[in-house]
Amino acid sequence: MDTSTVVEDTPVDTSPGPWAQRAALVGASVLLANCATQPAGQGISLQRDGQTYTSAHTSEEAARFVLQAQFSASDADLAAVKRLGYAGWLAQQFAAPLGQTGWDWLEARGYGVIANDTRYFDHFYPGDYMVWNQLITAPDPVRKRLALALSEYFVVSLTGLDFGWRSHAMADYWDTLVRGALGNFRDLLEAVSLHPAMGHYLSTKGNQKENPATGRVPDENYAREVMQLFTIGLVQLNPDGSEKRDAAGNRLETYTQSDVTQLARVFTGYDFDQRQNVVVMFDAESKRKVGNTFFAKKPMALTPNRHSDLAVQFLGTQIAANTSASAALKAALDTLFHHPNVGPFFARQMIQRLVTSNPSPAYIGRVASVFADNGAGVRGDLRAVFAAILLDNEARAPEGLTHPQFGHLREPMLRLVQWARTFGASSAQGSWKIPDLSNPATQLGQSPLRSPSVFNYFRPGYVPPSTPMAAAGSVAPEFQIVSESTVAGYLNYMQNVIRNGIYVNDPDLPNNVSNSKNPKNGYDIKASYVNELALVLDPKALLARLNLLMCAGQLPAKLLAQMADALNTQPLNATSSADKRLDRVSAAVLMVMAAPQYLVQK
Repeated sequence: MDTSTVVEDTPVDTSPGPWAQRAALVGASVLLANCATQPAGQGISLQRDGQTYTSAHTSEEAARFVLQAQFSASDADLAAVKRLGYAGWLAQQFAAPLGQTGWDWLEARGYGVIANDTRYFDHFYPGDYMVWNQLITAPDPVRKRLALALSEYFVVSLTGLDFGWRSHAMADYWDTLVRGALGNFRDLLEAVSLHPAMGHYLSTKGNQKENPATGRVPDENYAREVMQLFTIGLVQLNPDGSEKRDAAGNRLETYTQSDVTQLARVFTGYDFDQRQNVVVMFDAESKRKVGNTFFAKKPMALTPNRHSDLAVQFLGTQIAANTSASAALKAALDTLFHHPNVGPFFARQMIQRLVTSNPSPAYIGRVASVFADNGAGVRGDLRAVFAAILLDNEARAPEGLTHPQFGHLREPMLRLVQWARTFGASSAQGSWKIPDLSNPATQLGQSPLRSPSVFNYFRPGYVPPSTPMAAAGSVAPEFQIVSESTVAGYLNYMQNVIRNGIYVNDPDLPNNVSNSKNPKNGYDIKASYVNELALVLDPKALLARLNLLMCAGQLPAKLLAQMADALNTQPLNATSSADKRLDRVSAAVLMVMAAPQYLVQK
């Protein structure tokens, strides 16, 4: 995605905050006009003369790789990548311990307590705190980055859950994605299909067999989405992700309404597994009994007399009448897993999340071939698939840095996590009370595990209308949540967060009760900026560090010079106050995070 000509000639305001905001507003509009000007279907070819890229020769190359593989880069990361090579470093990260689960964090913070005053069983916010904590503090950031990408593919949104212990169910769903990120796609598909959070979100929970007497038929919601979104997509694909066509040039559909209707029978009879439920209290407010959390992390259980015994025929597979529910589920998921569409369909979207919005057919084909066979005869090995995505020449070759069709817009939630990890953000009281930040006008316009629908925050095929991208047939998924309002909202929110941190009520308490008289209220979540403050008297050195760690060295020299000039409008010396020093560091970070060359990750 082309960011040349953006912002570099923008007049410099002497106040860094407003200048940064103006730069980003200009940048967003110019990006929409200039991105992806390659002709439709041309694709990218970055493997030249058989050359492969196996190691980083510069810190910039190392940073570029690390920022695709995880949320942030550190000096230690860059040194390790240069020492171990790309594959060696990635293997080391894949072997990193999982760390505390989201479920265990909720329990450790007291969010499993059953009481009328806190009512954690009916609140969303513990789930928000949980996932932000996981993304910012977990010791296995590569695995967590992959899990976040998977959460935008196997979508369950906390916003769409309205049952008791919803935050615990969401935490275990997140933990399921984390555990499965380096496992096998088939295992993850089954775990997702039977998870109570997914069961509620897409109506498998309580789904019953047909009843001719009443006209009831099985709910088709999950049967449709498991095909459309989680496995095979709407149209038949070639191994390189291109669409198959008939003799008349028409696209070929992957499934019919009959396939949906028949497959829906497989997903009947399942409900929350309450066999270990112990009623703890009666909730007078909602007039219901409240039990423990066990069901929220157990696969849904089958009630046999609610499961359809009819035969199932879909996608060429026949499941005989009276087949057991477990055997029918296995046959159905096996059919989906082995469909030739799954590899290219999944590969394209994971490449989009991690590397570039417009991968070439060859890139998709190489990753899809690894999905089909990891080299040892295993299909669906996600460890091998994600390694193939990150190690591919198209991801690593330097030509991508200047190719107008390469790269993708950084998602707003990733920007906040990158800020927190890069600059050592911590929660003084361990609260990590970062709420749902979905408000586009005053916050990020995006929050993890808070997709507005099962179709994610944006569509993988989204094209900004009336732009050169539309004329070129290129896509830019993340731009679906970009507008002048969201750009301003992001900058206004980040300007305060970068300088002051995140304000928290009652940071020493697990709940979200606001008590203005609590003396501990305040900016509980703050960045330390230890290394940046050490460079504060040298704007060029400070910006060079930010450019490397935040942008892999991709900010143009002219833009860096303008930023340095803006910082120098407020002179500092050895006796300057701590507040003045923090002001300069904060202004520098904000300007970098507002730059188009930061917002578009290459």
